Amino acid sequence: MKILIINGPNLNLIGKREPSIYGSTDFETWFAALRRTYAARNVELTYRQSNIEGELIDCIQAADGRYDGVILNAGGYTHTSVAIADAIRAVGVPIVEVHISNIFARENYRQQSLTGAACRGAVTGFGLDSYRLAIESFLLPR
Repeated sequence: MKILIINGPNLNLIGKREPSIYGSTDFETWFAALRRTYAARNVELTYRQSNIEGELIDCIQAADGRYDGVILNAGGYTHTSVAIADAIRAVGVPIVEVHISNIFARENYRQQSLTGAACRGAVTGFGLDSYRLAIESFLLPR
């Protein structure tokens, strides 16, 4: 199984940015360990990050037909991007939205997800383990 993880704006700063919310482990270190864990289960993980909305859309479109699933943390675009939501709806690859923090326990403007409404499901509030839980969702029998 091939799964693409796409992180949006400012998520390249995980480990530095607001560690009380996002933790102190940088994503690349955590991703390397995650990749090793899932390789033993025949799951190939790929990771992309961009601060640019159009590049995130390009990643989503390029994933169609190449991956069995996409895990998307659109960062701040979660709450604002009709264009990313439209890209999710336009592709056939299943997408699970992920958030490190519980967006429903944060500021009012973070509690709405335009992108999540277009996704297969969402995992929010379990720290970096939100990504692991999203991977597990793809491994469930359908």
